[in-house]
Amino acid sequence: MQHEAKIGKFRPWIVLGAATAINMTMGVTYSWSLIKKALVTDWQWANVEASFPLTTYTAVFALAMVFAGRMQDKLGPRLIASLGAVLLGTGLISCSFANTPFSMMLTYGIAGMGNGLCYASTIPASIKWFPPERKGLATGIVVSGIGLASVYISPIANWLLGNWGISRTFLVLGTGAFFVMITSAQFLRNPPLNYKPKSKIGGIAVPVNMTAHASCDIDWPEMIKTKLFYKLWFMYLIAASAGLMIIGHIATIAKTQANWENGFYLVIIFAIFNTGGRFMAGFFSDKYGRRNVMLLVFLLQAVNLTFFASYITPALLALGTMMTGLCYGSCFALFPLATADFFGMRNFGINYGLIFLAWGFAGILGPILAGYAVDITGNYFIAYAISAGLSFVVFFLALTIHPLAKHI
Repeated sequence: MQHEAKIGKFRPWIVLGAATAINMTMGVTYSWSLIKKALVTDWQWANVEASFPLTTYTAVFALAMVFAGRMQDKLGPRLIASLGAVLLGTGLISCSFANTPFSMMLTYGIAGMGNGLCYASTIPASIKWFPPERKGLATGIVVSGIGLASVYISPIANWLLGNWGISRTFLVLGTGAFFVMITSAQFLRNPPLNYKPKSKIGGIAVPVNMTAHASCDIDWPEMIKTKLFYKLWFMYLIAASAGLMIIGHIATIAKTQANWENGFYLVIIFAIFNTGGRFMAGFFSDKYGRRNVMLLVFLLQAVNLTFFASYITPALLALGTMMTGLCYGSCFALFPLATADFFGMRNFGINYGLIFLAWGFAGILGPILAGYAVDITGNYFIAYAISAGLSFVVFFLALTIHPLAKHI
C-alpha cells in the first residue's frame, strides 16, 4: 500500500517524463532540412520535389491527430502511442528503400502517421495529471521534447549523411526511434476517472488571469460551430507555416542568402529556441494569459519575417533563426492550452486534433511557398513578404479572442 501511494505521488512526473522522451524521439523528423539539402545536392532533386515528403508528413501527421485524439480519449494513451511507435519506425526504415519523390512521400507519410498517434497521446496524458496552475508548465515541458530533439539529432544526422548516405541515415534513425518510443509508451496512462490533482487555487477552474475558461466540456460538433474555433485554427495555420517554411529550408537559405555551407548549425539554433519557446510560452501563459503571450509571439514573428531577406550573414541568419524558433515553438504550448481553456479537458484529444489540422495545412503552405519562390526567383524574398503580412493579420485577429460565450 505504501509502495502504491509512493508510485501514485510520482505518477504525474513519470507520465510527463515518458511523454517528453517520446516527443524528443519524434523530433528526429526535424532533421529534414539536412536530408532535403542532401536530396537536392546528392540526388539532384528539385527544391519543390524535396519539399513534397515533408508536406506529406505534416498533412498525414495532422490528420492522424484527429483520429488518434478520439482513440486515446477512449482507449488510453499507452496503446495508441505504442501503435504510433511501430508506424514511425516502419516509415523511417521504409524511407531507406525509397529513391523517388513519390515513394519518399509514401514512406515518410507513414512516419507522419506514427508521430500523429504519439503526439495525440503525450499532451493529454501529461496535462490531465496536473492542477490548473501547472498545466502550462507541464505542457511546455512535454512539447519542448520535440524541439530539443534537433539539438542532438542535427549533428548525428549531419554525420550520418556525410559518412553513410541518405538511405542508411533513415535506417539508423528509424531503428533507434522505434526502440526508444515503444519503451517509453508503456509508462503512459490517463489518471483515474475521478482523479483531482491538488491545487493551490482551491475551487477555481483555471487561473484567474487566463484569457478564457471552459465552463463545461464541449465536444467537437459543438466546438466547430463557434467562431472561436475558426479564429484559433487560422492563427495556428499562419503562425506554424512561417516556422515550417524556415526549418524546412534553412540549410538552403544559408547557402542562398549567405553563401554558407554549414546550415546545420542553424538547425541546432532553431531547435534550441524552438524548445525554449515551448517551455517559456507554457510557463508565462500561466501567469499572464494565453492571449497576451500569443500577441507578443505574433508581433515578434511578423517583424522578424519583414527583415528576414536582409539577413545575409551567418550571424544575422542565426538571429533570425532564433526568433523564428522561439515563435514557432511557442505555438505548440499556446494552442493546446487555449483548446483546453476554452473547450474543456474531457474531449481534449479530438478537439485539439481538429485544431492541429491547421499545422498540417501549414506544412503545405510554408514549405511549398518557399520552394516555389526559390525555384522561380532564385531567392525567398516573396515567401518572406507573404508570411510577414499574414503574421500581422493574425496579430490583430488575436485581439478579438474573448471567452467562449462571445463567439457562439
